[in-house]
Amino acid sequence: MRNKRKKNSRLRGSKTHGWGSMKKHRGAGNRGGKGKAGTGKRADTKKPTIINLFGNTYFGKTGFTSRSTTHVNAIGVGKLKQMFEKKLINETVDLKKLGFDKLLGSGFFDVKLNIKVDVATTKAIEKVKKAGGNVEVLENKKE
Repeated sequence: MRNKRKKNSRLRGSKTHGWGSMKKHRGAGNRGGKGKAGTGKRADTKKPTIINLFGNTYFGKTGFTSRSTTHVNAIGVGKLKQMFEKKLINETVDLKKLGFDKLLGSGFFDVKLNIKVDVATTKAIEKVKKAGGNVEVLENKKE
């Protein structure tokens, strides 16, 4: 009985080895991207239609992102009151440990709390003191 030869040796000289045309059975590297990928300077066929659809602002970059921007994670006194009522915080609160940098004066506040925070607005300090609490500002900045 004759042994069956392996497929790659049987298909020697057939160019596509049983996968049809030359285009088929190639990896994703042959795709050239997804969707509107490659519609920049080189893809002249797609470029006119995209300019008609989206205008001249589709291609290129505009402006810059400032490196000096810092994200301030703030919380209002109204949210603090809700957290206290749900027993998520105690009478003494360190907002830095909770992940907040600034205390704002938004919302209704009538709970006696001692709050430690980096930055607090004057309205927030007034509301907390009116309710009988205290705000300890760790930095000298008061906005």
